[in-house]
Amino acid sequence: MKNSISKRWGALALAALLAAGILSGCTREAGESGGTQTLKVAALESAYGRAMWEKVAAAFEKANDGVTVELTVDKNLEDVISPEMKAGDYPDVVHLAVGRTAALTETLTKDNALRDLSGVLDMTVPGEDVTVREKIVPGFLDTLVTNPYSDGKTYLAPMFYGPCGLFYNAGLFEEKGWEVPETWDGMWALGEKAKAEGIALFTYPTTGYFDAFFYALLNETGGPDFFNRAMQYEEGIWDTDEANEAFRIVAKLATYTEKTTVANANDANYLKNQQLVLDNKALFIPNGTWIVGEMKDVPRADGFQWGFTALPAVTEGGDRYSYTFFEQVWSPKKAANPELADKFIAFLYSDEAAEIFAESGAIQPIEGVSEMLEGDNKLFYSIYDTGAKAAMGAFATTDPVEGVSMKDALFGTVDSIVSGQKTVEQWKEAVNKANDALRAALK
Repeated sequence: MKNSISKRWGALALAALLAAGILSGCTREAGESGGTQTLKVAALESAYGRAMWEKVAAAFEKANDGVTVELTVDKNLEDVISPEMKAGDYPDVVHLAVGRTAALTETLTKDNALRDLSGVLDMTVPGEDVTVREKIVPGFLDTLVTNPYSDGKTYLAPMFYGPCGLFYNAGLFEEKGWEVPETWDGMWALGEKAKAEGIALFTYPTTGYFDAFFYALLNETGGPDFFNRAMQYEEGIWDTDEANEAFRIVAKLATYTEKTTVANANDANYLKNQQLVLDNKALFIPNGTWIVGEMKDVPRADGFQWGFTALPAVTEGGDRYSYTFFEQVWSPKKAANPELADKFIAFLYSDEAAEIFAESGAIQPIEGVSEMLEGDNKLFYSIYDTGAKAAMGAFATTDPVEGVSMKDALFGTVDSIVSGQKTVEQWKEAVNKANDALRAALK
């Protein structure tokens, strides 16, 4: 007690502490200080809804006496918390991924305004006997997204994820007696079989879906180190044998692409391309797990059943990759309660929290998560349990360069390759030009 506090007030305070059970050890971690603590958590309200965050917040409060979680969940989270942060009122924990239009997470990353969460990874998951690091699926902590400064430290922790790959009608394969190809040579052979029956080998929703496709493919043709070098705009990277192999595979795949694909490969008509698979007019389509929800109410061929596979290997016995998008959680440097924020983030990886999230379809990248799932989700999220490797990461952040977009150069050009309006050499030239411009603007 401070000297200015009277003996009578000290006695009253001591009695209050004893009544609360603090000196007797009856309370839990967060209540050890004898008072209440408020943890400010801000989370994006995505398709998973807000109820799961409310349940997780309640579970954390229950496990930590004296803690109140002040929860902000909004579809336009940036519009809510940005003004507050400018006024000096920062949330302690934020669930908001990179890649959004407002780019708030990227801005704070560039400004070195995020806390180092490496210590959280070595914390024991609340109520369990493993650390957070041990709980997270290997690979998710070794990306340019989670470790943006290449300093061996984690500033953004991986959250909900969705594996991407090739979706198909498993019922059709069973009916025809076809095997899902494990190599690209096997893919071309199947393409000829399908063509003989009037079925295209491939289609795609829009060229935007080639990001996940290319990221997985570059891991297959050159390995993770090559992929990371490409993501950081290394000089001459797109003229290497590994890059040329990737260009060659996509160019050949273009010759097996359903003829109406390009016309409908836009935001207004992309569902028509997805419908091709359900109508048995195309075998494979690159996509993410959300395709099931998007197409849940549309007609489909008799016996239709979702199938999902990683990209075929470049060589027999070679590595097969499935790219995964994942969201992130982080904590600002100006968070008022950093220690409590760390406890909450560690709690997010507990089985208790993971089960709550999974009920809403939000899947955590934790070991054994597929055991919590049923139906299609069990198939999709077990892809890394059946031999496929996870590809993660994306192009490194740069300062804006007017008129230059790697997305347009590398992915957007696929339409022109499929339609025959551009050659592979023209494609490579555009990619190299963008690569050089963005390397100069690299953060």
